[in-house]
Amino acid sequence: MSSVESFVDSAVADNDVVVFAKSYCPYCHATEKVIADKKIKAQVYQIDLMNNGDEIQSYLLKKTGQRTVPNIFIHQKHVGGNSDFQALFKKGELDSLFNTA
Repeated sequence: MSSVESFVDSAVADNDVVVFAKSYCPYCHATEKVIADKKIKAQVYQIDLMNNGDEIQSYLLKKTGQRTVPNIFIHQKHVGGNSDFQALFKKGELDSLFNTA
């Protein structure tokens, strides 16, 4: 297992909520706003500011089938990107996910 794979897998395993994002991405900002508004403790990685960000993004594609950001995990479960996350929010399903986070 590469160091990138170990990093991503450990981040997902060690945190209840993990977001792999990019600092300039408006969709990432929308996800982060909901998390902040709900006062959820989340680990957010701005991969565009990391030396191995491209490798992380490539591994996320391999792991999840999704290359775009944000790439969101709740309780080690991949929930998708911002549109998936916002759909859960609009349906009122995030609270039950976060309450167990």
